[in-house]
Amino acid sequence: MLKIGIFPPSLEPSALSFVRDAERLGVDSLWAPEAWMYDALTPLAFFASATKTMRLATGCVQLGARSPAMLAMSALALQKMSEGRFVLGVGTSGPQVMEGWHGVRFDKPVTRTRETIDIIRTIVSGERLSYDGSEYQLPLPDSQGRSLRSPVAEGEVPIYVASMGPANLKLTGAASDGWIGTAFLPESADVFIDPIREGAEGAGRSLDDVELTVAATLEFADDPESAGRRHADGYAFTIGAMGSSSTNFYNRAFDRQGFGEAVEKVQELWQSGDREGAAAAVPIEIGLGTNLLGGDAEILDRLRKHRDAGVATIRVAMGGDESRDRLDDLARLMDLVQAVNAEVD
Repeated sequence: MLKIGIFPPSLEPSALSFVRDAERLGVDSLWAPEAWMYDALTPLAFFASATKTMRLATGCVQLGARSPAMLAMSALALQKMSEGRFVLGVGTSGPQVMEGWHGVRFDKPVTRTRETIDIIRTIVSGERLSYDGSEYQLPLPDSQGRSLRSPVAEGEVPIYVASMGPANLKLTGAASDGWIGTAFLPESADVFIDPIREGAEGAGRSLDDVELTVAATLEFADDPESAGRRHADGYAFTIGAMGSSSTNFYNRAFDRQGFGEAVEKVQELWQSGDREGAAAAVPIEIGLGTNLLGGDAEILDRLRKHRDAGVATIRVAMGGDESRDRLDDLARLMDLVQAVNAEVD
């Protein structure tokens, strides 16, 4: 069954009303992002008190910005405050953010993710923490540290991983409860899903053990082509600036989906200072394929393609400036999702 998640429209008190209304419409989850503005954990505490059934997920906290134990402590607090509705979404971000914002070296991201998951699961399960990894040794060797056990362990906290590269996708399949996907076109879903499946099966699991979630912007529009062109233009920043010339995970993901030459050109134009040229060079297929754009018929088609690709949850970004318009669009989307789900009931 296809589910819908949303992002908070803001962190102002007025957002509480919108989120409560979204929950009443049947929205399954709320995802708090983290870049270099607000953190992803604090907002979920804000929304936990205003919701009853909606899952509350970080999408995602940046590994390396906090110790694994600190992440586990935050997860335990939010799991308690939400009465079991919290999902810890984690990701390694990239070198520009980690080294420029947090002052943490961006190295061995897959190993860091694997070890962080191990440590968090040890803590939340109530086991005494002792870990001998290549990135983390707990307690620290030759120190006065002690092996401790959390007195408030909840037993389990779902851990989802934001991953784009093949190695991290395999780890997602092997060790996580869910995938936080982006830059995703259902027409080339195998680029992402095959490595996740391979990782899961290699660990004695199946793809069904991993909830697949992907991001998309919703815009009801009379002219889907025009909307697709605008959203493609918006990707110029992602392709041109969300990474260095040598490390841009979005570009690598689009390359694996058949847009290699195009994204290379976009990045060149952006970094040369030609922002308008970069925007115009983004293929419209990226704008159309990664979002939910158009009228009911076009969006139904996109929902079916996501469902058939194996996506369980679409994390929807809502356009528009007015809360009532966003809520009307969300209600319209939920009706379409219900229709798509009815086709396979």
